[in-house]
This record gives sequence, C-alpha cells and structure tokens, in this order.
Amino acid sequence: MPLTKEQNKNIFTEFGGQASNTGSIEGQIAQLTQRISQISNHLQQNKKDFSTHRGLMQLVGKRKRLLNYLQKQNLTGYRQLIEKLGIRK
Repeated sequence: MPLTKEQNKNIFTEFGGQASNTGSIEGQIAQLTQRISQISNHLQQNKKDFSTHRGLMQLVGKRKRLLNYLQKQNLTGYRQLIEKLGIRK
C-alpha cells in the first residue's frame, strides 16, 4: 500500500523543510525508508511474493544512490539524516 498524501506531507515537512519541497534529497530518502519498512513488513507475512521482493531491492538501491550523493554533497547533513532515520549503523 503506497504512502498517503498526509504521510508524504508529514515526511517532507519534517525532513525537507516544507511540504512543497518534494525534491529535497533528505525528504526523498525519508520517504523511501518509510516505504521500504512497509514492504519489508509485507514480505515477512508473504514470503513467496517475489515480484514485491524485486521492487523492494529497487527501492533499496535507489535509496543507497541518494545516500551516496548526499554523503558527497553534505557530509554533516548525511550523518544527521542516518542518525535520525536509524539506518546505516
């Protein structure tokens, strides 16, 4: 199930500065993280859903590329974001 408009608005308000700033890297990473956690929960219950597993791997790869970009552009912002989201320990 995709994220609702309210969830997206809250994510971009918290991480992107304002709800209309949907292009911010931090907001996009936070949105992908939320979606990845939802799909992971789905796959724990539906172990044979291989097409969803492939989609999950694509989202993880996209988030990884965005995190690498953020790390090169803004190291302090990168460190704050991964600590706030609880990823890449």
